[in-house]
Amino acid sequence: MSAPALSEKAPTQETRGGSGAMFDAIAERYDLLNRILSLGLDQSWRRQLVEALGPDPKHVLDVATGTGDVARAIAARYPRATVIGLDPSGGMLRAGAEKFTGAVSAVQGDGQVLPFPDDAFSSASIAFGIRNVPDRSLGLREMRRVVVPGGPVAILELGEPRGGLLAPFARFHVRHVVPTIGALLSGKREYRYLQSSVAAFPPPEEFVAQMEAAGLKEVSATRLGFGAAHLYLGRSA
Repeated sequence: MSAPALSEKAPTQETRGGSGAMFDAIAERYDLLNRILSLGLDQSWRRQLVEALGPDPKHVLDVATGTGDVARAIAARYPRATVIGLDPSGGMLRAGAEKFTGAVSAVQGDGQVLPFPDDAFSSASIAFGIRNVPDRSLGLREMRRVVVPGGPVAILELGEPRGGLLAPFARFHVRHVVPTIGALLSGKREYRYLQSSVAAFPPPEEFVAQMEAAGLKEVSATRLGFGAAHLYLGRSA
């Protein structure tokens, strides 16, 4: 499956919270900021996401791929797979251009209207991106549509910890430390959007129900980082 070439300029759009244009503005420092803001835990979480796509996928779609970290990790873990990373931000895809080589290709597109036929992929993933999809249910249905029946759909997402001894400290980190450090390091106010988007994301049981309502089956949620993130796994029906 070949990917269309990226345009030199991303489509014009309002720089609203979570939009492709917003991520264009922070693309160059996005990977570094993720490492710092998650205290390096994002890399371990991504590895668990990649493992959930096995045991031997042939064609994998990584939605909201950003600069291609997950797409590249998928290709490294499954050498026989071809991987497509899709993202609405042309700036993010260009910032990670060196990762989209060999078995990994990039497509600029909308997760709500995936430009692929039904059952085109063995599995699909999305890391830290589902909360930015305006119509989350539509995005979930699209991932289910393009994955073969029984194929895994793995979703890694942040959320405010709601229970446990360390939950108050984790909430303080998300609500205050993340937007402050993000704004200082990037010089952009866009990172303040992160705090509000994480706070607005539904609790695990609600999101599991949303995945099931979108047609995914055998849905589970695994708590990561004292509840600061969850790995959600379902299978296409």
